[in-house]
Amino acid sequence: MLRLAAFPTSGSETWRSIVLLMQLRWIAVIGQLITIVSVKQFLHVHLPLAALLIAPLVLILVNLGSASVIRRRRSFSQAELFVALMIDVVALCWQLYHSGGATNPFTFLFLLQIVIGAVILEPRWSWLVALNTCLCMVLLTFQYVPLELPAPHSDNPFRLYIFGSLFCFLLAAVLLVFFVVRLDRNRRESDKALAALRQQAAEEDHIIRMGLLASGAAHELGTPLSSMSVILGDWAHLPEIKANGELGEDLADMRVELERCKTIVSGILMSAGEMRGENPSVSTVHALFGEIVEEWQSRMDGELRFVNRFGEDETIVADPGLRQVIGNVIDNAQEVSPDLVIFEIARENGDIVIAVSDIGPGFPKEMLRRVGQPYSSTKGRDGGGLGLFLVVNVVRKLGGRVIVENREAGGATVRLILPLESLAYGKDNQA
Repeated sequence: MLRLAAFPTSGSETWRSIVLLMQLRWIAVIGQLITIVSVKQFLHVHLPLAALLIAPLVLILVNLGSASVIRRRRSFSQAELFVALMIDVVALCWQLYHSGGATNPFTFLFLLQIVIGAVILEPRWSWLVALNTCLCMVLLTFQYVPLELPAPHSDNPFRLYIFGSLFCFLLAAVLLVFFVVRLDRNRRESDKALAALRQQAAEEDHIIRMGLLASGAAHELGTPLSSMSVILGDWAHLPEIKANGELGEDLADMRVELERCKTIVSGILMSAGEMRGENPSVSTVHALFGEIVEEWQSRMDGELRFVNRFGEDETIVADPGLRQVIGNVIDNAQEVSPDLVIFEIARENGDIVIAVSDIGPGFPKEMLRRVGQPYSSTKGRDGGGLGLFLVVNVVRKLGGRVIVENREAGGATVRLILPLESLAYGKDNQA
């Protein structure tokens, strides 16, 4: 059995169904008005215009009211969808009652209402729609206002019925095609959104597992790093070391690098156990990025050119995750462009735009299409590509997005675009 689509269960799907019913209702209103005018002017059939025009007027008012509601709401219940559809059924029944009842060929439009109900509603509501339309047909079979046909048609009413059936068939065909095409588009949009959510869930699961491994490794490394620090401290006081200046310098460099390793391990443990907003580190945009620039300028042999176009300073929460992902981007850039890395910040439409540019070879086209996927890298080593993968996911968690592109002059640019409100220091961060 052919199934057009499953009935909508999520908020976005019910919202799309309401919008679709509104669009079909506008088509129905236009079709009803054209039919009334055509029958009156060209077939010269006497119609109770006052009664017939009530239905399209009511449908117009319902659509105008629905339009104001869907601006404020993004989901609707099955009962609300049922009521919306029953309004159309009752309006059609009203018009058919005043235009010949079951002798009117447009009674076949009830089948269209049943099809729509079967597709957008749950089974129990679909059966209610079918039951109500059947009751309407029973009523119209025994109770209706007969049409007063003019002389040319009163002698052969079946011929007029045939023409009416033809017009009804064409109208139903147009409405069904419109309905099925729009429904299929809604289904494809829902499938696309669902696929994106599944991909995001898989990536977040990957990050959680990586975080657990990283925090576990950090705990394991803590003890040997502390032991090595104590040993190096003891060596520094040995007469042999003090007497050998070159060896003393090497030992000092080792202690500096060891302290850096301990700082990295401490940062991993802090990030794993500290929720953002609990005892937040408050800073400003200029101060935070000034610290990042100062730190990386001391590490790099080449130039880190900082361009600050942010403007008026803002108080923010110095999110450790943000500091880490910016460091990852700068580190990737200086690997391919050791002589020069350009680091820019700017304010655009309530967002902070962080751009890191290099003068390296740029990204291959196939890499640009897979940016943010784990293990997608041009470095050709195990575990490559995790840095940019983490960057994309951390920025997404903060409500932003990452844009990676090659520069016309050579090299590449990675842009992190973050809403300032996600970093702003306010009541939400103090709670």
